[in-house]
Amino acid sequence: MTEQINHYDATNIQVLEGLEAVRRRPGMYIGSTDERGLHHLVYEIVDNSIDEAMAGVCNTIQVTIEEDNTICVADNGRGIPTGIHPKLGRPAVEVCLTVLHAGGKFGGGGYKVSGGLHGVGMSVVNALSTWLEVTVAQNGNLYRQEYERGVPLYDLKVVGKSEAHGTTIRFRPDPEIFEDVTAYSFDTLKKRLRELAFLNAGIRIELTDKRGEGQSRVFHYEGGIRSFIEYLNKNREALFPQPLFFSGVKDGTTVEVAMQYNDSYTENVFSFANNIDTVEGGTHLEGFRRALTRVINDYGRKAKILKDNDANLTGDDIREGLTAVISVKLLEPQFEGQTKTKLGNSEVRGYVDSVLSEGLSTFLEENPSVAKAILDKCLMASRAREAARKARDLTRRKSVLESTSLPGKLADCTERDPSKCEIFIVEGDSAGGSAKNGRDRNFQAILPLRGKILNVEKTRLDKILANAEIKAMITAFGAGVGEEFNPEKLRYHRIVCMTDADVDGSHIRILLLTFFYRYMRPLIDGGYVYVAQPPLFKITKNKKEHYVYSDEELAAYLDEIGRGNDVVVQRYKGLGEMSAQQLWETTMDPSRRIMKRVKLEDAVSADEMFSLLMGDKVEPRREYIQEYANFNHVDDFEPVREGE
Repeated sequence: MTEQINHYDATNIQVLEGLEAVRRRPGMYIGSTDERGLHHLVYEIVDNSIDEAMAGVCNTIQVTIEEDNTICVADNGRGIPTGIHPKLGRPAVEVCLTVLHAGGKFGGGGYKVSGGLHGVGMSVVNALSTWLEVTVAQNGNLYRQEYERGVPLYDLKVVGKSEAHGTTIRFRPDPEIFEDVTAYSFDTLKKRLRELAFLNAGIRIELTDKRGEGQSRVFHYEGGIRSFIEYLNKNREALFPQPLFFSGVKDGTTVEVAMQYNDSYTENVFSFANNIDTVEGGTHLEGFRRALTRVINDYGRKAKILKDNDANLTGDDIREGLTAVISVKLLEPQFEGQTKTKLGNSEVRGYVDSVLSEGLSTFLEENPSVAKAILDKCLMASRAREAARKARDLTRRKSVLESTSLPGKLADCTERDPSKCEIFIVEGDSAGGSAKNGRDRNFQAILPLRGKILNVEKTRLDKILANAEIKAMITAFGAGVGEEFNPEKLRYHRIVCMTDADVDGSHIRILLLTFFYRYMRPLIDGGYVYVAQPPLFKITKNKKEHYVYSDEELAAYLDEIGRGNDVVVQRYKGLGEMSAQQLWETTMDPSRRIMKRVKLEDAVSADEMFSLLMGDKVEPRREYIQEYANFNHVDDFEPVREGE
């Protein structure tokens, strides 16, 4: 046995041929094999069509979900080359679909700008599909080739004549790879395709779903990212009617910036590099922030709106209520990490700074009334920031030993390792009492809230910090709030919203989530926020108790056991109706409970949803409620059982 373990020579080295590596470790190439990875296959193919659009040779992309969940992506670009590759001796289209790191994006002159230099997109999709068919219209001919799990079924052949040009790829994801997900989400694809249409002015993207009753959408925005800003601000009151737009080309890099102030108190700035959402920002975002802060302060001084003895406005002051989109398209993007979430090109910082400085300075000079409105809003934000600073000082947690600084209603746990601790945010003193008595005080803390907390979507930070319930949460969590929030100081790694299963409970939950998203965003990004799932019914038969969590589950269980007189059904109106023991057994016991983790897939969609549901405009909210009255369409919570 020892000899076998110690034996290690050249024969132990495996070489994965062709696309075998992709099928063996798909997560390395598409991130995961869950719903996100499944949709990523579509994005990889669409991105190739977008690259054609950025090259100026494509203006229409059609994405279709077939009845059997096959995906079809067609464009009117140049078509993938069908000639023989000089090095490999195979048609170029076959090379692109079977060889990793093969494509026209490596300096061969095929593309000036593309989404990345990895060159693994199409071949990965081919490898992870049970079947793929590529059709190319080029040189007056129609070429076709089919594959099974990345292996060609036959050589590329001419199947007809065509005066058109472009590429059509149809594929069916492999259920062996994507075991837990089988169906594409129309809404998920819609969000990304709409975003791509905004980022590439003039392109037409058509999305069609042939399943069920069928549905379709067309995305076409001549205004580009200006239209993007209008879309993002549709549920807010803008400070001035038209979004500002600045663009320029610096050393082959195209810079576009669109921005508009609104009546909210939060900053919503989104950055993109070659159509990739750089959620972690990067040098283009740094250049934008630097230029914006400098130009606004310089204009304020010049126009005497800022007095000589006034301090400069901070970046936070200037970005309050700002919605902005920064889009750069460059020849050789350098992303930090395979995930491409942060742009690293140092020269882009100066490019964005230059374009925004020139454009915004000129605009402010030519539009003094708008400039004054912007400065007035920034000054109000500055005064509120100073008030918030004073309020924030009152919420700061001292040392762990000085436990008197914790809120009076908090029933803390004895464990001091945050990774083992959890805190339940409970609605009302009644439920709080049951939770305190039923919990495991070693690692479970309870913080009861009195009534509904403040709607932070409509309020500045200084007023928010004056709210007693919010102040109690900030102090209990111990990690600060807003720009000062530090997840490393968090005292609990599970923050559980435990509210009643009624309308008021749902409202309190969304108020809490709004606060976490706007002022403690890393809580959601880090997966620290959960929603408890208390039962709706207790069924008793022959002294045997059973809990169910929905009306559907109740009906199914009663069908199973019968509906005789010996069956007693109790509906829990609220958590306060449960005894401490019942609350522990059903909702708090780690070995039996079900919780949902709150996750954030798309910052743009999340911002849109919070503005819609919690903002000032009533009409869009009414329309949304009428359309989604059962709320099943927007469940972004992920069920989690203990151990996951």
